[in-house]
Amino acid sequence: MRNYLKNLILKHCKYEFIEGSNGHDGIRLYKEHQPDITIMDITMPHLNGIAALTEIMKYDQHAKVIICSSLGEKTLLMEAIQLGAVDFIVKPYFNNLISVLNTLS
Repeated sequence: MRNYLKNLILKHCKYEFIEGSNGHDGIRLYKEHQPDITIMDITMPHLNGIAALTEIMKYDQHAKVIICSSLGEKTLLMEAIQLGAVDFIVKPYFNNLISVLNTLS
């Protein structure tokens, strides 16, 4: 999924792409690079996206985090928005990802 997103984003946008493999990596990489936009899945090994989002928002309340989730995780998507995520994408339907990215840049 990360490779698919990376290729999609690089094809349509001029972003640098940094990727982590779990929630702990996501937090560490956010702190190291302070990216303009972060895309994070709710389901990740070692630390889920909700917990990672919480830590990122504690570190930077202005972080622009987009959460990815499957349709069955609607409650978690709403929690992510309440915690500060700027938007969400329901996977595997990434049709509107580029338009969301363009509105945030």
